Amino acid sequence: MAAFLQNPLNVFALGVLGLLGMGIYGLLITRNMIKMVAVLQILVKSAVLALVLAGKAGGNINLGQSLAATVIVSDTIVAVIGLALGVQIQRRFGTADLKEIATLKG
Repeated sequence: MAAFLQNPLNVFALGVLGLLGMGIYGLLITRNMIKMVAVLQILVKSAVLALVLAGKAGGNINLGQSLAATVIVSDTIVAVIGLALGVQIQRRFGTADLKEIATLKG
């Protein structure tokens, strides 16, 4: 195991898998829309780290970094819109729980 951790790419790969696992677990246990946006941010950070790792492993680090920057910008826009929708739903219905919102009529 110690020899596996000597390579920095392996350490980053473990980081990607750890963030991916935390993000998927968070999506499975949370029902609050605002918390889901935060958990999705964790998943996107895993993807960004994987892009940089793939660029480094492939010998084209500039491509990996530019793709990661693009993902960060687009993810920020999606997060802002998701949080805005979550806050408006919270204000209108009094809850951000997806199960309660799905049972509303009207």
